[in-house]
Amino acid sequence: MDKLEWGSVSLQPFLTTTGVHNLYKMMPNGILKVPTINVNDSVTKSTFDNLYGCQESLIDGIKRATDVMIEGKVAVVAGYGDVSKGCAQALRGLGAQVIITTIDPITALQAAMEGYEVATMDEACKEGNIFVTTTGCVDIILGRHFQQMKDDTIVCNIGHFIVEIDVKWLSENTMEKVNIKPQVDRYWLKNGHRIILLAEGCMVNLGCAMGHPSFVMSNSFMNLKMDEAVTEAHLGKLNVKLTKLTEKQAQYLGMPINSPFKPDHYHH
Repeated sequence: MDKLEWGSVSLQPFLTTTGVHNLYKMMPNGILKVPTINVNDSVTKSTFDNLYGCQESLIDGIKRATDVMIEGKVAVVAGYGDVSKGCAQALRGLGAQVIITTIDPITALQAAMEGYEVATMDEACKEGNIFVTTTGCVDIILGRHFQQMKDDTIVCNIGHFIVEIDVKWLSENTMEKVNIKPQVDRYWLKNGHRIILLAEGCMVNLGCAMGHPSFVMSNSFMNLKMDEAVTEAHLGKLNVKLTKLTEKQAQYLGMPINSPFKPDHYHH
């Protein structure tokens, strides 16, 4: 990734959600040696890119890889953050029954109130036809889950690190691995069931498709904490017309007429 030069300081932007978490872990240990901008704190990155970008690119990856019909399938989405919400919406929009797994009681309640079933992976592994991991955490789909999955279950990860799906177990406990086409592997387990793994357990939207559409990339990845300015520059393309505050309204609300309209804690 290119560095940004700001005066005499070399800045390294780090854009992914899970990548930022790892940088924060490096800081107390003195391992992080380069000043870094956390662009993921920008609303147009974390919300627009993670939610709306993944909402489209996940399905693009699954469809290009498998041509599977989503309608009527049971789809399991691990996690319920911005990425997960976009994935779940896309799968449900195409007619899938969606099950969410999450460790967070707040997001679990959100998912339930959106009409999703919320279960553990130990329960969901028996029901799903399509599995998508989005958590950025380790050990989400393990050997015991593979052993209980239906025949020809599709498994993929849209996170940035190959840690969510135990691909090593899959490789060591298969009778035969068939490469159907690039980035699509079919594992024949000892119980007779097959598992279709996409993009070798890495980023399915990049491994099996082309990543996010250009519009959402423009909206998010060009941004260096100028949320309103970046967002407003894109509105004309969508024929969006903003309502303008009057001076009286601005005084009543205690905010400027022309933005920023959100408090600092919203941006960070």
